Amino acid sequence: MLAVWALASLVFLLSRWGPPSDESLGLSNAADLNVGTPAAPSARRQMRREALLRQGLAAPLFYFSRVADGSGARPVRWHWNGRRNQYHRWLGAVLRGNLGTSFRNGRPVAGRLGAALACTVPLTGAAAALALAIALALAAGLARRPWWRRPALALLAALQALPLFVLATGLLLLLANPDALNWFPTYDQADAGNGPAPLGFYLALPLLCLVLSALPELTLQLEAALAHELRAGYAVTARAKGLSIKQLIRSHALRNALLPVLPLIADLLPALVAGAVVVEVVFSLPGMGRLLAEAAAARDYPVLVGGVLLVGAARLLALLLADAGARWLDPRVL
Repeated sequence: MLAVWALASLVFLLSRWGPPSDESLGLSNAADLNVGTPAAPSARRQMRREALLRQGLAAPLFYFSRVADGSGARPVRWHWNGRRNQYHRWLGAVLRGNLGTSFRNGRPVAGRLGAALACTVPLTGAAAALALAIALALAAGLARRPWWRRPALALLAALQALPLFVLATGLLLLLANPDALNWFPTYDQADAGNGPAPLGFYLALPLLCLVLSALPELTLQLEAALAHELRAGYAVTARAKGLSIKQLIRSHALRNALLPVLPLIADLLPALVAGAVVVEVVFSLPGMGRLLAEAAAARDYPVLVGGVLLVGAARLLALLLADAGARWLDPRVL
């Protein structure tokens, strides 16, 4: 949690380090700046001063700052600003659940993130569950049928080496292309007169893309851990007593094989959130990934800071779930 707070604070301080732009002050409209009139420069300065005061940007940035000394003997000195600074007000607002307003349209950041999460949470949650379930089934199948282990592992290794944007673009051109197989729509096709469809229909290809990107590493690690467990003494003894390989895997080996793979599973959810940035841009989905990419391009820093906090919260949640899973798999884990 400390790392999330430090990263979000760093993004906030860097975003406020230089002079604020006209977009961040809401002065991007040329008509508001009286452009073309003799008093345009003075009117612009006056409007900037008023906007700075209104948005609290005229206050010092942090608890202390460096100021120039007019005497010339000591050109720079440190000044303590107290709690009347931008960072203190921002931190207090975040603790109250207020993430500020977007520079692009003036809407609350929490509302924009909530609308994006309505698309991203079902996508990444379903992808994590499906990837884990398929990886467990594949690892168990490879252990029971070793004759197809070598080609399956080679295929998974090739899939793992494929960049995510290449995989997403390939699926888009193959399965959502009128010139190939137009089986699935993209999200922006509803605006082109094709009519709306259920959200799950638009999420089918992005879901497949995220599952295929996460599946190889999970399966390879689970298969290696399961093969190690099947060579252990308890497994050899169970097989000698007549226990079938399927029963051995289901009742004993798979549970023990999950323990060393739990850190990888904990990294699965943050990795899928990061992968959603590429997938949502390629498939034109209005989710967190696309929102953060557009915010970075437009320098919409309040949205970026809110996104950093959410991604950090997802990482923290994944670690807590991994700890709970370790305690469930092995009660001896404290």
